[in-house]
Amino acid sequence: MTINVLFVCLGNICRSPMAEAVFRQLVDEAGLSDKFHIDSAGTGNWHVGEKAHHGTRAILKEHGIAYNGRARQVTLQDVANPQTYIITMDQSNGNDLRRTFGSHPNQYRLLDFSSQQAEGDVPDPYYTNNFENVYRLVTDGCRGLLETIRQREGL
Repeated sequence: MTINVLFVCLGNICRSPMAEAVFRQLVDEAGLSDKFHIDSAGTGNWHVGEKAHHGTRAILKEHGIAYNGRARQVTLQDVANPQTYIITMDQSNGNDLRRTFGSHPNQYRLLDFSSQQAEGDVPDPYYTNNFENVYRLVTDGCRGLLETIRQREGL
C-alpha cells in the first residue's frame, strides 16, 4: 500500500514545495520512502512549470534538503482518492479546494499537526519574505503529520 500525501498552497512555488521537500526528507530519514508518494501543487495556475521560489530553494539548500520540482496546479485526479492526505498551507487554500472539488475526508491544514498550535495558517513568504519562519512552521507541521500517519497507518 502506498500512502499519498499532497501539499497544497496558492501557487506551488513557496510553501507547498517546501513542505513536500521537508516531508520527503523526514520520510527518507525514517526509512519509509517505499511506503509514500509525496507531491505538491497549487490552487492557482500562475506559476505552472516554474521552479520553486528562490527563497524556498535557498532555505532548503541551507538545511541540506534537495528539491528540484516544478510548480503545477491541483487536478481532480489529485483529490479523487479519499485515502490521499490533502495538506493545505492555510484556510484559504482549503476553501479553494472545497469550492473546486467538494469536501475531502482527509483534508487538513499542515499546522493542525504542529506541536506549537500557535498559528493555524502557514504565512505566505511570497509576500513576507520570511522563509526561515515558514521553514520552522513547515518542519514542525511535517513532523507531526508523519507521526500521525505512522500511527493511523500502523507504520
